[in-house]
Amino acid sequence: MRTVADRIRHALSFEIIGLMIVVPLGALVFHHPMEEIGVVTVFASILATVWNYFYNLGFDHAMKRLTGSVVKSLPVRVLHAALFEIGLLLMTLPFIAWYMGIGLIDALLLDIAIAVFYMVYAFVFNWAYDRIFPIPGTPQRGH
Repeated sequence: MRTVADRIRHALSFEIIGLMIVVPLGALVFHHPMEEIGVVTVFASILATVWNYFYNLGFDHAMKRLTGSVVKSLPVRVLHAALFEIGLLLMTLPFIAWYMGIGLIDALLLDIAIAVFYMVYAFVFNWAYDRIFPIPGTPQRGH
């Protein structure tokens, strides 16, 4: 299993790189000021950082208990990313609607678009992270 320091490095690097991509892209696509998209995504990023730590810790413990390993196959990586984004979506939706002064449907559409981006990003980032920082003593499969 990963150390606390490794989990913190993982969560912070994921969020920083994600923000560098999503803020300018979100402002361009959704026609809202970059500052507004920035506040929404920074809030979501802070929430996601905390969620990321606890979600991945719980997911790894569940995998270890169920399979005896934390090595993720392709289907498990897809499930991992999807469940993470669904949980985050449910936590961020009320804030987006309130802060941007938009209805829940518009907030949901914006949140889903950002979630789809982050789901793809999470899959690619986590695959790359596992390759760059493998868990010591763990056989590497699913490259």
